[in-house]
Amino acid sequence: MSDVANFNEIRLQKQGATMHLVLSRPEARNAMSVHMGEEIAAAVAQINADRDVRVVLVRGEGQAFAAGGDFGFIADRVVDESENNRRVMLDYYRRFLTIRALHVPSIAVIHGAAIGAGLCFALACDIRYAAPEAQLGVNFVRLGLHPGMGATYFLPRLVGPARAAELLLSGRRIRAEEASRMGLVNAVYPVEELLAASEALAAEIASCAPLAVTRTKASLAGALGRDLDEALLAEASAQALDYATEDMKEGIAAARERRNPRFSGR
Repeated sequence: MSDVANFNEIRLQKQGATMHLVLSRPEARNAMSVHMGEEIAAAVAQINADRDVRVVLVRGEGQAFAAGGDFGFIADRVVDESENNRRVMLDYYRRFLTIRALHVPSIAVIHGAAIGAGLCFALACDIRYAAPEAQLGVNFVRLGLHPGMGATYFLPRLVGPARAAELLLSGRRIRAEEASRMGLVNAVYPVEELLAASEALAAEIASCAPLAVTRTKASLAGALGRDLDEALLAEASAQALDYATEDMKEGIAAARERRNPRFSGR
């Protein structure tokens, strides 16, 4: 694994076809600052420009995944004007949520606390694996604050409106096993196995046809806003593009020859 970018509050490390995006403020439990958001946006652009990357693992350094918004930033909002706060918060959220603009799938690896905006950042990823010790919560109302960072968008889509209301209105924390039963995380692994399990899933995804994976990710992103006919049209349009690729020919040949395909992304 090698470092591929020089950031201050995050790190990019490349491991074959997998890029690790590591939140790197361990002394602050990876609290999410404005500067970190700017670096996330820059990192997403850099990853999208690298055709060799097929999966991104998003994880935190130290004891937490991300313990939420930086308290210094939040304290500044309390003494600012309402209209400026609206603009500042939109900019802040949108920078972090550029993680959704990745062309390739993202997997959040949650080994410790993912709280408030930190949990929302994980929810913006495509898949979430967690350790049993992980604590997850959207604690905004416990701070006197309306939920943000897409909390009211992501949670109902993942766990349903009733569970989302329970979590958002109480602000309580839950452990990974309960989160898994709700559908908030995909799987739970012992902390010593978590990264390896995440890397194994990344390798499995990376072994698939990259153009087909990218288009599938894009279709899933808009799936809940479509009716069946719209979904069928989106799927047929994407398949029409895939039929014209070298990867499709390779996939068919490999299936007929009973071997593993060698996809090139063309």
